Amino acid sequence: MYSPFFDSFFSPPTIVVVSEERLKAAELKAKEKQLLQVKVQLEQLQEFYDKLSAEVKTLAPAKDKNEAECDV
Repeated sequence: MYSPFFDSFFSPPTIVVVSEERLKAAELKAKEKQLLQVKVQLEQLQEFYDKLSAEVKTLAPAKDKNEAECDV
């Protein structure tokens, strides 16, 4: 019984020839895409940091200069 599943294992590999210019252009495009993704992540992290920092400030007890710490 013949199974087409095994064709992928025994078929010759595909070789693609690309010019140096096209390779460089593809690399540049990929790096620009990565850079944009990192920029978006940085902006999201900065927003989260600012929000979390504000929450910490509101939750932190206010220390008054006249108020002395008490160790009992």
